[in-house]
Amino acid sequence: MRMEVQFRLVLLNGLNSAAFLCGGKRSQALLSAATVGSRVGGPAPKRFIAVAAAAKKSWLPGVKAGGNFINPEWLDGSLPGDYGFDPLGLGKDPAFLKWYREAELIHGRWAMTAVVGILVGQAWSGVPWFEAGADPSAIAPFSFGSLLGTQLLLMGWVESKRWVDFYNPESQSVEWATPWSKTAENFANATGEQGYPGGKFFDPLGLAGSIKDGVYVPDSEKLERLKLAEIKHARIAMLAMLIFYFEAGQGKTPLGALGL
Repeated sequence: MRMEVQFRLVLLNGLNSAAFLCGGKRSQALLSAATVGSRVGGPAPKRFIAVAAAAKKSWLPGVKAGGNFINPEWLDGSLPGDYGFDPLGLGKDPAFLKWYREAELIHGRWAMTAVVGILVGQAWSGVPWFEAGADPSAIAPFSFGSLLGTQLLLMGWVESKRWVDFYNPESQSVEWATPWSKTAENFANATGEQGYPGGKFFDPLGLAGSIKDGVYVPDSEKLERLKLAEIKHARIAMLAMLIFYFEAGQGKTPLGALGL
């Protein structure tokens, strides 16, 4: 009996020392389950050990240890797509980590939009994306000054609201902040998570929730899967844009590099 108790204590200490083995709620669930097993006197479930080992991820294939360079202690796996990649230690400060994740989301979403626009635009017009603005045959219904002024006005307004909402969540979903709308409900954060507002306005297709009796109800399981899929696609799109820039420096286009 004493050996069994000691084994459970070793198991608990091992899980506790690997605080970031699975990260976030999952590791807490493992600890809670093991603790309950030790209290009721039943055997510690072996499947928890297997799950913990399988859930450990590393951004460097084949390497499981290496200090904060491989598995930073400030990354606990709670962020979608967290593989412990922060060799420069940019996310040591929780406030900076939150800001960098917000910036990664915004840049990734713009990159995904840009990649589609570049490919579709060139396939439609045949004009390389880096020459579209200088092509005299391109259709330009607006002057450069009008486009620049419109972008500064609209994007400046949207980005300023996003900046304020980042430091003061929900402060922008009020009547005075949306004067054209009869209600601020459409612009409220339905999920309660920064960067994922959801709701009828931001999730009209109900991909991460459903509308019941006119009220948007988020689905946490769907949202978690979509967040992981989005950040993966966003990172691929940002890498694709980086490749597009190198190709443009050599006078090549993405479709041309593919032989299309």
